[in-house]
Amino acid sequence: MTPVGRSRKLPFDPDEAIAHLKARDPKLGALIDRVGAFAMRLGAAPSPFESLLEAILYQQLHGKAAATIHGRVRDYYGGDPNPQALIDTPDERLRAAGVSGNKIKALKDLAAKTLDGTVPTHSAIRRMSDADIVERLTEVRGIGPWTVEMLLIFRLGRPDVLPVTDYGVRKGYALTFMRVPKSRPLALEDLPKPDVVFRRGMRWKPFRSVATWYLWRACDLAKNEAAVLPLQ
Repeated sequence: MTPVGRSRKLPFDPDEAIAHLKARDPKLGALIDRVGAFAMRLGAAPSPFESLLEAILYQQLHGKAAATIHGRVRDYYGGDPNPQALIDTPDERLRAAGVSGNKIKALKDLAAKTLDGTVPTHSAIRRMSDADIVERLTEVRGIGPWTVEMLLIFRLGRPDVLPVTDYGVRKGYALTFMRVPKSRPLALEDLPKPDVVFRRGMRWKPFRSVATWYLWRACDLAKNEAAVLPLQ
């Protein structure tokens, strides 16, 4: 789930985070022991505009198809476009690159909101709280909280983000903390509600991003094990 790119150093101490999580939640600690070292790396740190442009292009597409379209867009501009260039581009040019009508509207809204200051600059976003970043960036058409949460975790390295609506987080939670059926794959009705994840996650503060990473790894473990038992 980590974006591909040149890795950067985390802005927090993973050892401190893991010690905190183990002390606050023994069941999560058991998962941490099974998974092993915290190996999340930060991807490249482009501007919020560039990050959201990529996120919009990748929405609802498989990786290869999205990468092809993203590549066509970058080729047209000779790299990532600046906001004004994107606004000035005829819609037909973007459609020719494979960008859908709804995504064209989202991209141009992103560009307009970058120019008017709604979308902060690279330096400004680093001084903002997580909540303020979510509030500001979700003003952009087509950008929801989940997209911003991924940016917070993988681009900005924020340590205390818990995307409670994420399927992988909810599945990892079910595998770790709930008794789940072993005779069939998990269905949506087997997964915890987001508020259930949120409530338990309060004990993981201020390192919920690290807990999130381990819940994703619980899903990976499940793929490699014949039977997954709830941790005792």
